[in-house]
Amino acid sequence: MGCYPDLSNHLLEEKAMKQLIISTLLLLSCVVMPPSVPAFDLNTMMMQSTCKITGPGSLGTGFVMAKQDTNSTRGLGFYVLITADHVLQGIQGETAVLVLRQPASSNSWKRVEVPLRIRNGATLLWKKHPDVDVAAMFISLPPHTVERPVPTTFLADDEILEKYEFHPGIELLCLGYPFGAEANAYGFPILRSGRIASYPLTPTKDNRTFLFDFTVFRGNSGGPVYVVRENAIYDGGMHAGVIQCVVGLVSQERSITQTTQELYEKRETTTPLRLGEVVHASFIKDLVQRGVSP
Repeated sequence: MGCYPDLSNHLLEEKAMKQLIISTLLLLSCVVMPPSVPAFDLNTMMMQSTCKITGPGSLGTGFVMAKQDTNSTRGLGFYVLITADHVLQGIQGETAVLVLRQPASSNSWKRVEVPLRIRNGATLLWKKHPDVDVAAMFISLPPHTVERPVPTTFLADDEILEKYEFHPGIELLCLGYPFGAEANAYGFPILRSGRIASYPLTPTKDNRTFLFDFTVFRGNSGGPVYVVRENAIYDGGMHAGVIQCVVGLVSQERSITQTTQELYEKRETTTPLRLGEVVHASFIKDLVQRGVSP
């Protein structure tokens, strides 16, 4: 398992860093935003920071978040690419391509394909979580490709899931590139939705994934799953405001395999259940917090 590459060339651009600081101050972790506080639109921020990942032999989705450097006296930070580990593992060779965008004018965008070195010979340049299908790496990006990165403080852990009483039936949102399809010529991802379809959610160390009621296609793997809940019910009542946080990433489709034994052969039939398996964001948070250690 490889380590993160040298971070010296992965600083957030100044505008993005200012956005990170403001976002963190207004939305510390997954707090409820009362109506009096100007809300950030997590849907748009995630749309702009989600990318398609392609390479020989593999196709998937990734998303870029911002990790603040606690050792910096200037409050600097880094871009972190997050995806499913199998998406990067499946790419043959040393280079993947990220499909991102740059603003071309006030109401137009330019598609940008960013080459990303993911291996140095046999050495992996990303880091894999030892327990789940999650990968992360610090990256450099061309100017203005991700101007509004979502801070890693938006990753929901057990405390958040329990405090705001996440439960089956809550609607979740997901971004991705099913079969590589893009929303438009600019290369933006496609937004879809579904509901939490399994129980229990916590503790996540024992329940590493949960089911998400949406159909997974090739290309969806690694896509962010997040929530925007308005006027949520928890702690015995309804609370005005908005809960916004990232709850995980798409790992794979859930299916069932049936075995039929005949006289001379055994047959296996696999039937997709039109359910996604989502890895909890607590594992993403854990991986990012591990920093550059092996």
